[in-house]
Amino acid sequence: MGQIGIEKETLKTMIRENVKTLYRKNIETASAEEIYQAAVFSLRDLITDKWIKTHDTYSEKDAKIVYYLSMEFLMGRFLGNALINMGMNTVIKEVFAELGIDYNTVEDAEPDPGLGNGGLGRLAACFLDSLSTLELPAYGCGIRYHYGIFEQKIENGYQVEAPDNWLEDGDPWGIRRNEYAVEIKFGGHVRAIPKENGGYRFVQEGYQSVMAIPYDYPVVGYGNNTVNTLRLWDARAKNRIDLKYFNEGNYQKAAEEETLAKTLTDVLYPADEHYQGKELRLRQQYFFNSATVQRVIARFKENHGDFSLLPEKVAFQLNDTHPSIAVAELMRILVDENDLPWDQAWEITQKVCAYTNHTIMSEALEKWPLDLFSRLLPRIYQIVEEINRRFCLELTDKYGNNPEKIRRLAIIADGQIRMAYMAIVGSHSVNGVAALHTEILKNQELKDFYKLYPEKFNNKTNGITQRRWLLHANPQLAELITEKIGDGWITDLGQLEKILPYVDDKEFQDRFMEIKRANKVELAKFIKSTKGIDINPDSIFDIQVKRLHEYKRQLLNVLHIIGLYNKLKMNPGLDMVPRTFIFGAKAAAGYRRAKLIIKLINSVADVVNNDESIGGKIKIVFLENYRVSLAERLIPAADVSEQISTAGKEASGTGNMKFMLNGALTVGTMDGANVEIFDEVGEENIFIFGMNAEEVQEKYNGEYDPWSVYNMNQEVRMAMTALINGTFSNDTCLFRELYDALLNGYGGSRADEYFILEDYADYQRAQLAVDYAYRDKERWARMAIYNTAKSGKFSSDRTIKEYAKEIWNLPSVSIDF
Repeated sequence: MGQIGIEKETLKTMIRENVKTLYRKNIETASAEEIYQAAVFSLRDLITDKWIKTHDTYSEKDAKIVYYLSMEFLMGRFLGNALINMGMNTVIKEVFAELGIDYNTVEDAEPDPGLGNGGLGRLAACFLDSLSTLELPAYGCGIRYHYGIFEQKIENGYQVEAPDNWLEDGDPWGIRRNEYAVEIKFGGHVRAIPKENGGYRFVQEGYQSVMAIPYDYPVVGYGNNTVNTLRLWDARAKNRIDLKYFNEGNYQKAAEEETLAKTLTDVLYPADEHYQGKELRLRQQYFFNSATVQRVIARFKENHGDFSLLPEKVAFQLNDTHPSIAVAELMRILVDENDLPWDQAWEITQKVCAYTNHTIMSEALEKWPLDLFSRLLPRIYQIVEEINRRFCLELTDKYGNNPEKIRRLAIIADGQIRMAYMAIVGSHSVNGVAALHTEILKNQELKDFYKLYPEKFNNKTNGITQRRWLLHANPQLAELITEKIGDGWITDLGQLEKILPYVDDKEFQDRFMEIKRANKVELAKFIKSTKGIDINPDSIFDIQVKRLHEYKRQLLNVLHIIGLYNKLKMNPGLDMVPRTFIFGAKAAAGYRRAKLIIKLINSVADVVNNDESIGGKIKIVFLENYRVSLAERLIPAADVSEQISTAGKEASGTGNMKFMLNGALTVGTMDGANVEIFDEVGEENIFIFGMNAEEVQEKYNGEYDPWSVYNMNQEVRMAMTALINGTFSNDTCLFRELYDALLNGYGGSRADEYFILEDYADYQRAQLAVDYAYRDKERWARMAIYNTAKSGKFSSDRTIKEYAKEIWNLPSVSIDF
């Protein structure tokens, strides 16, 4: 393994010296945060030589590089992951022990970078880890948000958004690269200038602009010399202050450019219920895509004069629709700035770009109003219009004069620009992220495009990096597995199948479950210290952590809890295994109903947790500000993983894979990657319930009346009544919207749009099956071990190998050091 060789005494000296240099303190008087920063600068000294060597090698070998364009990178803390990949995890702990410092307090001093929200961003982070570990040349490219999405606080049961100031104490991992700054232009108008050889050159004039400044972060490969780069763009005003306006006393006008630049990179996903929010989102997307494409083309031109070589040297992977504007920006740079004929530029663009679709939810298939887009990005709008015009001619050639068909497929239609369609037309590859998701795209949501371009469509089932989600997050289990089968699984997760012979081994079962219980005890201590709630480590830890959205059906979970509570109130002696239900979720700032569900969970928790008559058989915990470092505590302690989305709505999921890897059993629908988990473990090692995607679609297209479920199922009826009869709030109208949304429809939505009531009875059956299975300790241990053993398919290493071979044609490059 490519461990960085360094003497412990040398490392101790480096940390001491950095504390002194940075903070004018001795290590004995420094805070945990100061020691953390000093340690990072010490490690950066060791990483940077390999980082430089990696990129020098790429240049020398003229290697092809993939640029992974993403609005989110939910990296989690850098320190622990870097230490593991550098082979220094044990050494650093020994160093801190000899310095008389608790390593865990130093690691906990690192804030989670506020660079993502959910699965999309965490997937991007796992992919970067795999790209470096597999020695594949890559950059991750996004935005350096100053405050992320938000820090979630729970006040009186409600979500309150606060700035997530992760940069408050500095940014020891990021290196500012002023030499690569580029200008980004917004607004103004476009002037056509005749060229001597015919045609026109298009110039944007009268625009506002900001400077995009890259910050580079190291992405260390496991056990090798590769250090790839996460490049995050920050915004700076081109002119910091207008002294003319300042001296006239017009201070607001004087700082206008500075304010524009600052606002641009402040917050991930600003609320866009209003025009200003939509405009800011579009600015953000163009900002980081334009900056990335400009820099990539500038780098290409340093070594090449022939643009036909671009697809052999560059790949852009568009992570969902947010980066799809890169298609038009690449065309602008090739046609306007480098005088390529349109047809040649378009052929190059299609070969360079590839698109990953992450959802079938309509709100994520992004659309922009024409007036906003054309005003903010006038030249890009002209290019999109031309792409659309030529595409519509292609459709006419294929389908004849069929206005309805053309309108259905056009990039520009109904006063909007449909960004997913532009990504499809402008790319050579369109992939879904789970087998079921890809089939739904091909046969339902994007079937017209599949018929038009069948060769473009393919599946790349998502994955997770076992380095963070087992080796780092669950070190005791990692140690047990390595003891039995060696450490090859760290870079080849399929080797976990070697523990299959131990599924019936009593000693292995006992050790596996002892580790699970130790993780539960640690989580119980954390919950007691942060929430003041006592939970029983011998109860079933039933965990649902993910973004709060109605299709993910946290409401189904909490309705079932209400049903259990009602049963216990009627029969306190009910024979059930004690259950601790743990939630973690952020709702989008403008998503009122999702925020009301958070309030409901907390209101139910307040009542249930304080009701002594049920003997502690149910406890409910909502952990605020769900993030990567919290997930690393929760996932190793889970007995049950709730993956209960309405079938056909979840593209893949990656939380389901993390829980599976750590020996939690899935309660889930046949949705997303749950389908492939089911295929791997078999029906006896997973708890499947509810309608499948085809049945959901039939129910959606047919007649469905949730009142029939309400009338026929007493438990549903009682749980629903509890929403509005004062059981969980003195204000009987507080949860009326949830009640009405399920039974009558509300605010334009269909009644029970996500079939919570329809699936309730089968969900209850699955939960009873969990209770029954958990009583048989040997059976449960066998099922848990089997899930871990069969999780090899779900490594992001496997996913990235498929991308590299089948989409990017990207060979690996070894770094000799």
